[in-house]
Amino acid sequence: MPLVTSFGSKGRWVLSALLICAVIAELASCQKDTEEQRTTPGRKPKPSKPKLGKSTNKGPRTVIAKPKIKATPAVSAQAVLTQVLNRGRFKKVGDSISVQTGDTLELRCRGKPVQWSVPKYLEEDDDGRLRIVQHERYGVLTLANTTGADTGEYTCYPMYCEDTDCRKEYDKAIKVFVFFPDPRELFVPSSDYYEAIQLRTNWPTLLPCQVTSPEAKVTLHREFPPVEVAVDGKEISFNVKRGFTIHRPRPHHAGALFCVASLGNLRQSSTKYMLIYVNYPIAPPAPVIQASSSSVTAGENLHVSCSVVGEQDVVVEITWEYPGQQIGRPLYTQESISPIGGGAARQQSQSVLLVDEVRDVDQGAYVCTAHNLQGTKSVSTTVKVVPKVKAKKP
Repeated sequence: MPLVTSFGSKGRWVLSALLICAVIAELASCQKDTEEQRTTPGRKPKPSKPKLGKSTNKGPRTVIAKPKIKATPAVSAQAVLTQVLNRGRFKKVGDSISVQTGDTLELRCRGKPVQWSVPKYLEEDDDGRLRIVQHERYGVLTLANTTGADTGEYTCYPMYCEDTDCRKEYDKAIKVFVFFPDPRELFVPSSDYYEAIQLRTNWPTLLPCQVTSPEAKVTLHREFPPVEVAVDGKEISFNVKRGFTIHRPRPHHAGALFCVASLGNLRQSSTKYMLIYVNYPIAPPAPVIQASSSSVTAGENLHVSCSVVGEQDVVVEITWEYPGQQIGRPLYTQESISPIGGGAARQQSQSVLLVDEVRDVDQGAYVCTAHNLQGTKSVSTTVKVVPKVKAKKP
């Protein structure tokens, strides 16, 4: 047993020595390979594998910029009009709403800032009942102790501002018509017993019979003879928020008219409307001026005419400016109106300026100015006065 143990111990020592020699030989071999790589001409080192995420080029580094996403400008939020109800509840308003008289109307409009438009009656005098407040993101309109007279259109205008300069965005305005049904007043009260309204040819005319309740039935009546006027929706139409519209006024529409509203057992009449028919022109006049001659010999007579063609029965006023005014030469004119044939009823209004025995002072510009209810226009022409040639003595 001692012999075996001794032999095993020596064997371990021999094995350890051999392992150490092998390690030293391997290190020497690696060092030699390294020196050969440095000194052997034409030998290229093995390329190292590039690591992911890192560039292997030793030259200038190229940076590829990531495309920037352009920020889209913020679009202003669409204005929204809501009605504030009891207990903090909200209701988006439609074309019209009804609020009982005596209740408080509260409208909220989203926008920063906004402006409000209210019925003319409230603009003139609201008795302190109207309150408008602008919050950070919305505006609030509050109307307390409401009455039937408050019936009308309420509008919220979002504002577009640049620095301190702000303007209304009319195309984004939100409107709501608010009825305030009054059990004692079917029509919006008016301080006028009658109202004069001009009927213009081919211009729609409104009879503002505004009711306080959308449930009221409204009819149109003539005072003399006392008859109900037919409303066919074409010649005359009715809108509960506006009243009656005469779309193409004619002379037979003139006279005293009024509206009658009925709801349940209540029946009331409106303000009387005195309709006065006026032949109203479609456009301003277009005068044409013409002289009997552009060159007149002294002592001869001169005629300058100014004519205007327009609708029948439309009044056209013609006035003159002429060189002789400077010395007080009196004005002599001939006025005439004559119909023009054709399908449409038209007429020609004419004024002829007469200058007898022309003198040097009559030389210059002759100006004709025509005026009708739509506007005024002037035209002119120039006349030269030639001295009279004296006859030679025989």
